[in-house]
Amino acid sequence: MYEGPVQDLIDELGRLPGVGPKSAQRIAFHLLGADPADISRLQDALQKVKDGVVFCEVCGNVSAEATCRICRDPRRDLTLICVVEEPKDVLAVERTREFKGRYHVLGGALDPLSGVGPDQLRIRQLLTRIGTEVNEIIIATDPNTEGEATATYLVRMLRDFPGLTVTRLASGLPMGGDLEFADELTLGRALSGRRSM
Repeated sequence: MYEGPVQDLIDELGRLPGVGPKSAQRIAFHLLGADPADISRLQDALQKVKDGVVFCEVCGNVSAEATCRICRDPRRDLTLICVVEEPKDVLAVERTREFKGRYHVLGGALDPLSGVGPDQLRIRQLLTRIGTEVNEIIIATDPNTEGEATATYLVRMLRDFPGLTVTRLASGLPMGGDLEFADELTLGRALSGRRSM
């Protein structure tokens, strides 16, 4: 335990995702020894994020404008929507350079134990986006309990739309992985999701 502002800073840093007590302490002491100009730039960056970043009114991705650059891009395929949990997932899919459609960010995954139900997610907005031009919805939620529950719920909601194909990202073995180290669920998914070559 440190005195006053130092402990307050450590406590606040420790509340960030992925930052444990030791990391929070290291960051706090780094900031204490940092140049005032560096601290000022960090404060400015935090303030600009809080003041200038909004969520796209179409897809829910982070944006500096009312509509994000992906939704504004006329080259994107309007018939294809990839549904992800968080804005960081959009970046992960974009890095593949394989997807040319648009996105829909749910803002999380169904987690009844944490009080996250369908009304806390952007599911209603997804349903209103599906018009005559959307042919396929790709569900790209995380392959965990919450992501699977969300995917199952979405499939139930979307199956009544005529002419709409609902697909799920394939899951299974990672490139460079060894079969002997794969858990049963991952290996089972890889077997059931196999494709002809």
